[in-house]
Amino acid sequence: MAFLNLIFQMLRDIILTNDFTSENVKDRKMKRFGMEEKMSKGFDDIFAKVGECGMKKVAVSVAQDEAVLEAVREAKKRGIADAILVGDEAKIREIAASIGMDLDGYEIIDEPDMIQASLKAVKLAHEGKADMYMKGLIDSKNFLKSVLNKEVGLRTGGVLSHVCVFEIPGIDRLLFLTDVAFMTYPTLEDKVNIIKNTLPVARACGVECPKVAPLAAVEVVNPKMPVTVDAAELTKMNENGEITGCIVDGPLSLDLAIDPEAAKHKGATDRKIQGDADILLFPDIHAGNLVYKAIVHMVKVKNGCILTGTKVPVILTSRSDTFETKVNSIALAAVVAEEMKKNQQ
Repeated sequence: MAFLNLIFQMLRDIILTNDFTSENVKDRKMKRFGMEEKMSKGFDDIFAKVGECGMKKVAVSVAQDEAVLEAVREAKKRGIADAILVGDEAKIREIAASIGMDLDGYEIIDEPDMIQASLKAVKLAHEGKADMYMKGLIDSKNFLKSVLNKEVGLRTGGVLSHVCVFEIPGIDRLLFLTDVAFMTYPTLEDKVNIIKNTLPVARACGVECPKVAPLAAVEVVNPKMPVTVDAAELTKMNENGEITGCIVDGPLSLDLAIDPEAAKHKGATDRKIQGDADILLFPDIHAGNLVYKAIVHMVKVKNGCILTGTKVPVILTSRSDTFETKVNSIALAAVVAEEMKKNQQ
């Protein structure tokens, strides 16, 4: 029931920021979220940052996929990233011809076998010949096997996690949702690592000291609800300096995390987060994935998602993702790759 409560809270508060039916209603809703008339902190900012850091290179695993080829063509057109296309060259060229895509200037590595193509593509990122690694026409299981390959993969020794970045009309900042696709039932230690994996993503998007909300159905610690105990422990670890570079405040219900008015009504004036969270840390994959899909399918938003905790950003898109989401994910990976590069210097 806890994750159903999270979904209800999220949709209620997001819907309040959408579907403006009159200027007066619009003004009230903008005021509710502490906003001026002008929106800020969206994917336009991410694309602007891409322009500052220069063209990146993405290695595409099993590139004979129409939707992926369209996305990498757009990414190159917009100056985000060039692509190395690894897969069945004949099929790549056939698909490219069918969509009017000029392959001149693209490096193509011919490998008809999907498993071998995936290993060759990930090796490019492993060796520093590509800044990002992207899934093409290969199932997620085998794609992730290449990411985790001990010889040519992208493991760094830590936990891998997934983060989705959302631009939601009516909210004046990007929201970072994690983990909605990879970690099933994260332990307390896993949650620490998920936070650490997400911080470079937030910084790459211009949020220097993000506010992290470990979510639960309630705002108080209840021993019968283990996620609230974990949330309180994460808060304590942040206060003790074990988790740095951010502000952690939990447990928090979703409405307190994203809605300043809800925080005010509930008297949460002593909380470090009062409706202004940047990172929403979900207790498990059920809560995260259901909220993610509810937003995507019920509200008009922009989003991009990547896998983190890897040597380079990994673009693990779904076949149901829109063209825009795929391009946004490449742009997100590009700015994160630049942030990781800075941290390594």
